[in-house]
Amino acid sequence: MAWIPIPGVDPRIKGRWIGLSPQRRFVCDLLHFSRAVPSVPTQRRMQLADVIEARGRRPERISWCAIFIKAFAIVAAARPELRRCYLPLIWPHLYEHPINVASFSLERLYRGEPGVFFAKIERPEQRSLRDLDGLVRRYKSAPVETVPSFMQALWISGLPRPLRRLIWAIGLYSDGACRGHFFGTFGISVVGSLGAAGLHILSPLTTTLNYGTFADDGGLDVRLTYDHRVLDGAPAARALAELEQALHGEIRRELLDLAEDVESVGGLLSEGVA
Repeated sequence: MAWIPIPGVDPRIKGRWIGLSPQRRFVCDLLHFSRAVPSVPTQRRMQLADVIEARGRRPERISWCAIFIKAFAIVAAARPELRRCYLPLIWPHLYEHPINVASFSLERLYRGEPGVFFAKIERPEQRSLRDLDGLVRRYKSAPVETVPSFMQALWISGLPRPLRRLIWAIGLYSDGACRGHFFGTFGISVVGSLGAAGLHILSPLTTTLNYGTFADDGGLDVRLTYDHRVLDGAPAARALAELEQALHGEIRRELLDLAEDVESVGGLLSEGVA
């Protein structure tokens, strides 16, 4: 193909074309359906110094991702509106899923290229923090080829775009139970461990939680991006307030119990050695 000369452009300086990998096609499809959602972010400044202290008592610290997954699931289990989604077919209506399905994003390397993958956990509020932390760490470290949901996403992303978009549309819009199973009822997307935070997360889900980095006094900005067709500002603000209560209450108590278990085991081992 002959290049058309452009005044002022050096024809010897040329870049290269890079085909979209399955990872990039997945993100393109995700954004295609996310931009159809009229989402609004809301933020609450939380003071979590006591939760940080309780978490720090255990040598092997529970990941913040696991902590926030369970805390928000506790709130969503008590608030049905947080398990609802907007469905446009056959006529516009809301669907309410009977259980929580947490969907959290993580970066994984696949064939030499980083990509965003999503893992799901059903009924996280009924699991222990230790179990949740183990699942989060497994999804972060297990070979991509051994995680069925990761490989399913890559397989779909390898299909032609019209077919990919059709599969996404069926999963998101055809049936609420199908949507809840494959996409989840709420999402968590964070890059706080890298010293950054998203200000407005784009997602096809009704609610997506994200947070930034902790201040020296234990303060943390926590954001909830919500679908305004399903939720209004006041319920979203109350959800964040109840999330903070869950962190100070049930989550903190469980972290302290885990620390006591470790101390008890350590004491028994010390007595045995003595």
